[in-house]
Amino acid sequence: MSNPLLQIIVGSTRPGRAGLSIAHWIEKAAVEHGAFDVELVDLAEVGLPLLDEPNHPRLRQYTKDHTKAWSATVDRADAFVVVMPEYNHSFNGALKNAIDFLFHEWAHKPVGTVSYGGVAGGIRAVQQLKPVLAALSMVPMVAAVPIPFFAQHLSGEGDERTFTPNDEVAAGATAMLDALAGWIPASRTLRAG
Repeated sequence: MSNPLLQIIVGSTRPGRAGLSIAHWIEKAAVEHGAFDVELVDLAEVGLPLLDEPNHPRLRQYTKDHTKAWSATVDRADAFVVVMPEYNHSFNGALKNAIDFLFHEWAHKPVGTVSYGGVAGGIRAVQQLKPVLAALSMVPMVAAVPIPFFAQHLSGEGDERTFTPNDEVAAGATAMLDALAGWIPASRTLRAG
């Protein structure tokens, strides 16, 4: 059996975002972990408009090509890591919009978070996201990776910036990836039933 597919979702679409550099780091960490096949999914490249489907996502009666493509992308994943900024004590609109496009494709899949911000490291955004994930029957991991003062860990310029974690952030990533790997067999059973 092939490794489960872990998708790293880059939640920020803002020009100049740090999220892409952080996502490349967690992508590398997930590959090195060895329990997953890993796919980076950048919401800026996915390019979803504001939700424009006439039918409720529970019906899975999609009329737009971008929704059908997004459905196929999310459907093939076994687990997710969401790399997300904190905006005004919550998560950003592009991430909420991408989540709201679908319903069944998210169900019974574990999800980890890598959040970044100032002193709180994006943890307030994660706390706002968790009820949304629960409403979709997802399983948010307790082990998470908050990154306070993330700019201190970036080097380079523009899209070529590199994120280098400190020991605590790296250890948090390992714990989260271990938790995701542990949940995948149970979640596959639930999805099969």
